[in-house]
Amino acid sequence: MSRLRYGIQLPVQSQSTLYAEAWEADAGPEDLVAVARAADRAGFDYVACCDHVAVPRRLATAMSTVWYDPVATLAHLAAVTERVRLLSHVAVVGLRHPLVTAKQYATLDHLSGGRLVLGVGAGHVAEEFEALGVDFRRRGPVLDEVIDALRAALGPEEFPVHHGKLYDFEGLGQLPRPAQRHVPVWVGGSSPAAVRRAALKGDGWLPQGDPRERMPGQIARLTRLRAEAGIDAPLTVGALTEPLYVGRPDRPVGRRTLTGSPDELAESLREYRAMGVHQIQVRFRSRDRGELVDQIAAFGAEVAPHL
Repeated sequence: MSRLRYGIQLPVQSQSTLYAEAWEADAGPEDLVAVARAADRAGFDYVACCDHVAVPRRLATAMSTVWYDPVATLAHLAAVTERVRLLSHVAVVGLRHPLVTAKQYATLDHLSGGRLVLGVGAGHVAEEFEALGVDFRRRGPVLDEVIDALRAALGPEEFPVHHGKLYDFEGLGQLPRPAQRHVPVWVGGSSPAAVRRAALKGDGWLPQGDPRERMPGQIARLTRLRAEAGIDAPLTVGALTEPLYVGRPDRPVGRRTLTGSPDELAESLREYRAMGVHQIQVRFRSRDRGELVDQIAAFGAEVAPHL
């Protein structure tokens, strides 16, 4: 059985009250760079950045309005890291024309030497769609076609071709091409429609909030849908772990947080691998940037070798 890979959704760049730590409110670009570099040094497979164009006032208290642009942020971090992959988790690609999205992410992949993983999702904020003139109620079918269009537009051809119901392009050249001949597309979401989309259109699946006990059923459905469709290409299955703290914290860290020795944490996380998960996304409890960097280093050095 292969080793379980691990990545991290970066702090600072998105500050929903669901997961942001208090110190992030006063953090900035230098903190983001320090954390990304720490993840790069610690052998993390990827660093991830979210996507919201604008947050309506009714949701601002819970979601905050701090959402860095993923393309700009990941490009900045590409220049200050060496090997870690760059994941959009997730880009709401239905908000933009696929040729615009392809231009942005192809350039990012080109500049980073082929480190892009394009995570995509349908989105959930109606006002965001309305402000940009996109039909929120049809966001699922729109995403289905955008994925197809992006497959063409991020492929090796200088003049990509796509003829669909919503988007139609041919004879329009885009250089530079991505450094990768095939940019992996990971589909986010845990609804039945999102899981089906991941199974039939994705190179990977990024669940959204599935507890550990729900994962085997979701993975079984992914496997069944791909088999029924005759798809035998590998699918990278992801999982969002419980919050982590390497060691014994000297303060409350939340009842769901996994704590303990490196061996204890590794034993718990290996359960994901046994389910059929290939990569886990981890998030550490921390009081400041220094503690987070230390947690990342400890995980990479002491927990990851046992995954």
